[in-house]
Amino acid sequence: MRLRGTDMPQASALSTHLAERLRATPRDTSLAILFPGQGSHQVGAGRDLFDAFPLAREVFERTDQVLRFPLTKLCFEGPDEELRNTANAQPAILATSLACLAAALESGALQRQPAFVAGHSLGEFTALVAAGALGLEDAVSLVATRGRLMQEASERQPGTMAAIIGLNGEALDEVYRGSGVELCNYNSPSQVVVGGPVAAVKEASRLAKERGGRALAVNVCGAFHTSLMAPAAEEFATTVDACPIHDPSIPVIANTSGEPLTSATAIREELRQQIIRPVLWHQSMMKMTSADVTTFMEIGPGRVLSGLVKRAGPGLTALNLDSVDSLEALRNV
Repeated sequence: MRLRGTDMPQASALSTHLAERLRATPRDTSLAILFPGQGSHQVGAGRDLFDAFPLAREVFERTDQVLRFPLTKLCFEGPDEELRNTANAQPAILATSLACLAAALESGALQRQPAFVAGHSLGEFTALVAAGALGLEDAVSLVATRGRLMQEASERQPGTMAAIIGLNGEALDEVYRGSGVELCNYNSPSQVVVGGPVAAVKEASRLAKERGGRALAVNVCGAFHTSLMAPAAEEFATTVDACPIHDPSIPVIANTSGEPLTSATAIREELRQQIIRPVLWHQSMMKMTSADVTTFMEIGPGRVLSGLVKRAGPGLTALNLDSVDSLEALRNV
């Protein structure tokens, strides 16, 4: 259903429409909605939703207008290398995830308001739009700036990231101390992501394998959520300070603390710090499960977060929306 009044609604009207639709649904205290971060996107993601749902199409079209760049064409046609560039990947994931949310609401597949929303790293911005704290246009502008600054910081101080699997406690501490890497993501007790200069991450990977763990390279261009991103964080803080931010209508679980954000002031401080502080994803999950959330719906490209839900504890249900086919599964829940 296309919004009435203009052929292309103002961004504030479109994002408000999405947030209001979600807020108008009955609240389900057992449900949380999750939005993915960088690394989840693939060429072609969201194309079927663009074709099938006018509101999803408007999300992509508005994003192109804000960026003054045909990001939608890049999302659907590639090339993959250009799409994976951080400056492009971040707004692409935001737009695709919001288009998935729009399709879920427009189709009637999503008819419950979650107790919480949360997003992994870049996904936190998507969560803020869903909660009504950020307008779509402002979110696109923020994310485009964030991606550009992180790309530039990576070029000035090259770094990388790796997932360390199967280690904890003293063995993991030895990896940190022996290599000098920093914690980027605490995804689960058995999986953390570390980052730093390329040589340091290579050494961390070697030490992890030596101690019986595994190390998997993360396909990103820099050491995100580490001190190497300090120049980006400093400049991005100025952009955040100038951006309109509102109190969220749904609590947003913060990456940096694992605690709910319920005010514009708290959100602003979170966004100032997020680039250089680790994503406490497991702590975020534990906060939501301790509040009796048992169903987690990942909305956006890929199924990384759904996999983490399944490892977060027994009795949890992971749902996913990233295509027209997945909508039918949501209707039956």
